[in-house]
Amino acid sequence: MTIKNAMTVDVEDYFQVSAFEPYIAKAQWDVLPHRVARNTHHILDLFAGYGVNATFFTLGWVAERYPELVRRIIAEGHELACHGYEHIRVTEQTPGQFRADVAKSKQLLEDLSGVAVKGYRAASYSINASNLWALEVLQEEGFGYSSSIYPVKHDIYGMPDAPRFLYAPLAGHLDFKEIPITTLRLGSKNLPCGGGGFFRFYPYPVSKWAFKRVNTLEQQAGIFYFHPWEIDPGQPRQPGLNLKTRTRHYLNLGRMENRIRKLLEDFEWDTMEKVFL
Repeated sequence: MTIKNAMTVDVEDYFQVSAFEPYIAKAQWDVLPHRVARNTHHILDLFAGYGVNATFFTLGWVAERYPELVRRIIAEGHELACHGYEHIRVTEQTPGQFRADVAKSKQLLEDLSGVAVKGYRAASYSINASNLWALEVLQEEGFGYSSSIYPVKHDIYGMPDAPRFLYAPLAGHLDFKEIPITTLRLGSKNLPCGGGGFFRFYPYPVSKWAFKRVNTLEQQAGIFYFHPWEIDPGQPRQPGLNLKTRTRHYLNLGRMENRIRKLLEDFEWDTMEKVFL
């Protein structure tokens, strides 16, 4: 039987990425050109063309401004999940601030959609060994799973020693799951193959090979993620970025949609909830 993987979208606009924090103040967000609704509607059209359902980890900030987007996600059979309110990394919050953020976002999404929100993904995969208390907060606030840990070594995020596949991180709460982003184990290291900038950097055959090995050799379902701004090469270019940030954000944006189409053709996909829970 063919293994189904989980297709996921982190619904945020181009100016909300963590790498832009030193360059774009939150006070500018409402005056900058918004492209997240248009891009996400395009992704929904794309998924409809391939008969694919996905999980949309949505910022409360976006949902509040574009409620019709939330309603369309639900109407077309996708899963709505939480990405926090305004893309604040968990590493930048106290437990109290984090609880308030996820509670506010969850309630907002549920009020707009009329469905229970079970999943959460931290901004920039910012749950790691230093703040595992966040998982307890999520369980206490009524979430059923988190997909917030990336078991790789990275300068912004990562927990390389974390389990690579679904596990129950909380003693006494076996029904709450952490579902890490997909990696391929090569030697003593985990190769990231779950999407984002890595997917834009590698030639597509490398990503396909890695994902296929996870499915066939390890017999595990994988997770793929991307952002609406990644299929938008026409987005406004930000001035003054350092070379690393500029390269990471803009690399191969013009090739991304075609690569997503290949993924949709080459693998079987469904929501996080249906694949893992």
